[in-house]
Amino acid sequence: MRQDDDVLLIDLARTSVAVAADSARLAKIAHLAELLGRVAPEEAAIAIAYLSGEIPQRQIGVGPRTLHEAPEPRQVATATLTQVDSFFERIKAQSGPGSQTARRALVDELFSAATRQEQSFLRRLIRGELRQGALDGVMIEALAKAAGVPATEIRRALTLRGWLPAVGAAALRGGVEELRGFHLEVGRPVSPMLAQSAPSVTAALEKIGGPAALEWKLDGVRVQAHRSGDRVGVFTRTLEEITPQVPELVEVLLGLPERDLVLDGEVIALRPDGRPEPFQVTSGRVASRTDVETARAAVPLSVFFFDALRVGGADLLDLPAEERHAALAAAVPAGLVTPRLVTGDAEEGEAFFAEVVRLGHEGVVAKSLQAPYAAGRRGAGWVKVKPRHTLDLVVLAAEWGSGRREGWLSNLHLGALDPESGGFVMLGKTFKGLTDELLTWQTAQFLRLAEGPADGWVVTVKPELVVEIAFDGVQRSTRYPGGMALRFARVLRYRPDKRPEEADTVATVRSLMP
Repeated sequence: MRQDDDVLLIDLARTSVAVAADSARLAKIAHLAELLGRVAPEEAAIAIAYLSGEIPQRQIGVGPRTLHEAPEPRQVATATLTQVDSFFERIKAQSGPGSQTARRALVDELFSAATRQEQSFLRRLIRGELRQGALDGVMIEALAKAAGVPATEIRRALTLRGWLPAVGAAALRGGVEELRGFHLEVGRPVSPMLAQSAPSVTAALEKIGGPAALEWKLDGVRVQAHRSGDRVGVFTRTLEEITPQVPELVEVLLGLPERDLVLDGEVIALRPDGRPEPFQVTSGRVASRTDVETARAAVPLSVFFFDALRVGGADLLDLPAEERHAALAAAVPAGLVTPRLVTGDAEEGEAFFAEVVRLGHEGVVAKSLQAPYAAGRRGAGWVKVKPRHTLDLVVLAAEWGSGRREGWLSNLHLGALDPESGGFVMLGKTFKGLTDELLTWQTAQFLRLAEGPADGWVVTVKPELVVEIAFDGVQRSTRYPGGMALRFARVLRYRPDKRPEEADTVATVRSLMP
């Protein structure tokens, strides 16, 4: 029999509303921690997933039309998290003739057992629209508070397990002892370490505070390569498996003497003279799932590794970078290692940077020799430098064009991530750098992501598309909420390989102001 303090779906729905209503980070953490401290162990992973805006089953094959025509809500809330999870499992399991009708019947049954507030929560959860400011950083702090463990322990376990609901459930169930039971597993990818930005090599070395390794920044596709015996797995920075699409990398891994490996690197299409193909060529080749051998013949891929997370059965994430690189160099031939220069001399570093750019590459990444592998975080240990200022920002809205651009959504409203609130802060607009092909593509995407009517001058969109923006500087401005604006911003490309939570932060942008 249910106890009065048992957590129900309605409790999550109410907590979600409270979290969304409070803009203060500490208030969000308090709301989440209070609920997570009461959830039953067997339902903890479900609760964490739902409050993070995801469902454990990922996609269940339910479209907007099905959700729009929900049955009348019930008046009394009784739905448990286990019951809802069971419905999602059954909905996802439907396949073959009649599956659409069966899914619709199950959705109707689920929604008829939910109150109006629960239906609203479920609808946004299934659509992927539950944006309430409970990003991983906020959820980690809430779990730490609810479980009475250091947040650093949760972050480390998340590095190894890669899925916060499982890590959070372990923290609530067994505290630090159970969190320490997570280890790097070959075949299970971890979130990649990310880099901050600096305007020059000199500034990057100052930020790191000493000698650093300057590595070529290749304009390819980030990959995490796993090998265990004769089994190989290759994953993107978003943890999507692409093993069948990159046979060149599979062959390289199977050809290495070491049979137990997890390596971080980049695949890239190179021209006969060694200069890189445009990013779109590499990304298009990696995305190709049909007739891979023909695609390989037309656009062969090269691979370069720059970090080792595991070698010979030993986890290396906590080791200093120079020790990890030594393990990489011992396991991988020199021709497969990203070129680098170790220096503390700014003049030497700037000359190295200039040569890398002359060869057609993006720039360099300056890496602290002492930093551990901070998976999933944009730590101070890695700092990227490009020949022009660039930021990865999120499109918040777009304006309908006029003149030659009439009929296209053109002027982009650009936002940087605010980790405190989990939202995005607008930094300015741009319509520069957009080709006709890109205008056509983004208009279709924005209409798909529109959060309201698309017949007004400005169309607000779900903050899901990451775009790489070049600009000439950052200036103070009272026009935008962040108190700053980008000067001469222009679109370089969209980044489908990046998630919105990987966008550059307000703090990063502010650090570029003179």
